[in-house]
Amino acid sequence: MKQDPKICVGMIAGAHGVRGLVRLRSFTEDPEAIGDYSPLTDEDGKRDFAVKLLSAAKDFFIAEVKGVKSKEAADGLRGEKLYAPRSVLPKTGKREYYEADLVGLAAQGKKGESFGKVQAVHNYGGGPFLEIGAGTKSFMLPFTDTYVPEVDVKAGCVVIDPPQGWMDEAET
Repeated sequence: MKQDPKICVGMIAGAHGVRGLVRLRSFTEDPEAIGDYSPLTDEDGKRDFAVKLLSAAKDFFIAEVKGVKSKEAADGLRGEKLYAPRSVLPKTGKREYYEADLVGLAAQGKKGESFGKVQAVHNYGGGPFLEIGAGTKSFMLPFTDTYVPEVDVKAGCVVIDPPQGWMDEAET
């Protein structure tokens, strides 16, 4: 039986106050929806986190995690990524997908040439990039319609159109 993949929907940023509350960053399209997916798990699915959103702050929520009663316990969760099963998340529409869906897709050029697979999706604040490659060699490509004109999750591939000279830079 195929296992339901997990999608990272948030992260505990640290403690809030002294009573065990946490600062919770949501990665969901509707940030408050993270509360609908509780209990969340760690990446391995070994630990559950029953999360209750209490209030919103600038770029995070103040939340209660069941069983966490002290600042020290909340601080111990700092950096913990929170995952929800794919099956409980909203279905994607046409030309919509979760970043996790892209990892592992074959990367093909417009003329059918193989560039390896999508190894990861990165976003350092300037927009998403696909890391594409095979083995230990990889390159980053802006994830825009210009450079990635087609994504077909069902067919298992992305079509890429790197700018002229881009691959020369990636190979040096």
